[in-house]
Amino acid sequence: MSDTPAANRRQVAQAETPDTIGAFPRLSDEQIAVLLVRGQRRTLTDGEVLIQPGEHPSSLYVVLEGHLLTADTELAADPRHSDESLAVEVHGRGRFVGDVGLLEGQPSFVFVSAIGAAEVVEVPVDELEAIVTSDPLLGEIILRAYLIRRSLAIGAGAGLRIVGSCFSPQTRDLLDFIARNRLPHRLVDLDDDEKAERLVRQLGATVADFPLVILGGSRTVLGATPARLAEELGMRPPAPPATCDVVVVGAGPAGLAAAVYAASDGLSVYLCDTVATGGQAGTSAKIENYLGFPAGISGTELADRSLLQVRKFGATLDIPTTVQEVVEDEDCFRVIFQDGREVTSDVVVLATGVRYRSLPAAGLDRFQTSNVFYAATAQEAQMCVDTPVAVVGGGNSAGQAALFLARTSSRVHLVVRAADLGAGMSRYLVDQIQHHPRINVLLSSEVVEAHGGNRLEAVTVRHGDVLEKLRVGHVFVFIGAAPATTGLKVDVARDPDGYILTGAEAELAGARTEGSPRFSLETTIPGVFAIGDVRHGSVKRMTSAVGEGASVVRQIHEYLNEGRHSRVCA
Repeated sequence: MSDTPAANRRQVAQAETPDTIGAFPRLSDEQIAVLLVRGQRRTLTDGEVLIQPGEHPSSLYVVLEGHLLTADTELAADPRHSDESLAVEVHGRGRFVGDVGLLEGQPSFVFVSAIGAAEVVEVPVDELEAIVTSDPLLGEIILRAYLIRRSLAIGAGAGLRIVGSCFSPQTRDLLDFIARNRLPHRLVDLDDDEKAERLVRQLGATVADFPLVILGGSRTVLGATPARLAEELGMRPPAPPATCDVVVVGAGPAGLAAAVYAASDGLSVYLCDTVATGGQAGTSAKIENYLGFPAGISGTELADRSLLQVRKFGATLDIPTTVQEVVEDEDCFRVIFQDGREVTSDVVVLATGVRYRSLPAAGLDRFQTSNVFYAATAQEAQMCVDTPVAVVGGGNSAGQAALFLARTSSRVHLVVRAADLGAGMSRYLVDQIQHHPRINVLLSSEVVEAHGGNRLEAVTVRHGDVLEKLRVGHVFVFIGAAPATTGLKVDVARDPDGYILTGAEAELAGARTEGSPRFSLETTIPGVFAIGDVRHGSVKRMTSAVGEGASVVRQIHEYLNEGRHSRVCA
């Protein structure tokens, strides 16, 4: 590997980066000794490079002697980045480098090299995974630090550079994928960023090339889509398995739980989702009523931790990918994807969740691709800095979004149809919202019209017979819910709203021709199960979804043991 140019290295002071929030803990001698058993010592020369941006690192590095430098981009970066400040960190003995992407199979977004002569412990990633999942104390120190670092990188706009227009549906889709998968990035907006025009000229890009993504300061992906970017980053398996025991469609809390419990029981599992792991829960800034986390936990952290368990037990994860059809084929199922690939399985679990309905306000359709959102993540929060916004909805998701957006927005108008905020929202959220100085709650209200030219400028809210015009730059919609099965062809019975029938309701809807009574989570097709929010009659809570994910595995075992299928897929 090439050395860091000496002229640039001399600009970096060797004073260690302070650890103020737990992102850069120092391991004890005892903990280092544990890692030495799992890894090996490695001596480094001045400027020796350990990790390049865009590469998939294969090891954890812990400093024994000397110092390591990490930077947002290569110090020997492309001239187009010469005017950008570099996020530089310096780490000494006991510190370790990297972030959660090392455990999730993602490429590095930072450059790592030695400052002067140094010695490190090099721990292969498979050994690191074993430590994280088996050593409670050491594993938690490493994982917690990695999660904090990823949050810091996202907040700082490090990592990927996305060049596109916030008015472009393609750019919005790409940003949604990146944000939901918790990838650090920054948007270079063609409409707002003064650097955009110069960057476009340097790249020689045309209109057809947008959105484009710059990786590691040098690689460029033109006309980027979520699927293509995932392939470029090495986040997707090269091909799905030909056969498996269980295909789980949807990687929200229910799907993740089903995948983890099934894989831990020794079943071969293929887990897929159209966007990201975590589902709607993965977009929550803080979940305070989840059992076992008295201080609360963010949806992103919960999704990251669950993903590590999926990897630990050997399930195959494929994101983004869209299931187009589930076809019965003798005693197995052919799961056909939108891109033409197929997987054959003994069992299919539908855990696709729900989507929020669009807001039927006059004129709002014009802003769907620019100023209307159905999730509140760090990506959206960055777009709302010092800007008033409207959050529409009266459930927990709306309340969590209002509190999260109030951190950056100048004003949050929470528009609720009900006369009582507590009618559909947990008390802990109600109390926080009512005491927040930047949240304005409008009860018995609805958004009826949107106003603006190229961008949203205001909305009209009706309170009974009174109309009020509110100045807002963005609208966040969390009203109603529709099952996320649009485009999925599978011949299971559903209720009038599209939710999938299971158990007794499925028994009434479709006669069973063989075997024992239908399992409580089984659909009208034997061997096809539905769990979580997409299931008719389910409790729309994350803990309930996780419980159904665990319960369905026991029913899968019973189904497989009935011997009503060939097991040719095993």
